Amino acid sequence: MEHILDIPEIGPVTIKQSKKAARISIKLKPFEGVTLIIPFGSNPQEGIRFLGQKKDWVKVSLKKLEAREGKLTIFNESTHFKTRSFALQIKKHERQDVRLQFKNGLLQVSYPQHLPVTEPVIQEHIRYGIEEALRIEAKTYLPKRLWQLGRQYNISFQNVTVKNLKSRWGSCSAVNNINLNIHLMRLPDELIDYVLLHELCHVHEKNHGPNFWKRLNAMTNGRARELDKAMNDYQTKIY
Repeated sequence: MEHILDIPEIGPVTIKQSKKAARISIKLKPFEGVTLIIPFGSNPQEGIRFLGQKKDWVKVSLKKLEAREGKLTIFNESTHFKTRSFALQIKKHERQDVRLQFKNGLLQVSYPQHLPVTEPVIQEHIRYGIEEALRIEAKTYLPKRLWQLGRQYNISFQNVTVKNLKSRWGSCSAVNNINLNIHLMRLPDELIDYVLLHELCHVHEKNHGPNFWKRLNAMTNGRARELDKAMNDYQTKIY
């Protein structure tokens, strides 16, 4: 059960009662604003008082959220989004739900024609579909390519895992297990290889000292710093 209240100095706040909630909490999400979650059966006024106590923090967080929203990708019918093996297609349909189909190199997202494509629930479905398609693609391509590069440069590692990492393109553990981000599939091939080589270098060099860059430079034909700078044009999130 939920409803919306206009809170002075904060604006619209969604008040949501949840049977799963053990305590009062505040959630901020792009394009959804502020949600106040209170345990089911609790007095909403307790939640509002809690929100008042956190007002300054919420105001600061909202400004950060607005800045982040300005950088988010809003997907629509004219969005051009393509990876190594699939393209995105968005279209309206007469159903009442959002439908995702992934086949023959095409991720089709069909949404109810009575809703604008900018609706948060539709954008969320689109992003979910993209991430699932990226996951399938990444699990097929990245481990194989990592093993190829490992053999080429005579570097052995333990295991490779493909995940939807929050803020890193990849990592190499102390015991040489390598994690790779599914969003690597959005990068040009040479940058995908750069990240894989970066993590392979960590098998022998556990920091970013001179020996690390010397090794990586040798593996990238003297382009390590150039490729590292090129990575700044990409983010691990598309929204």
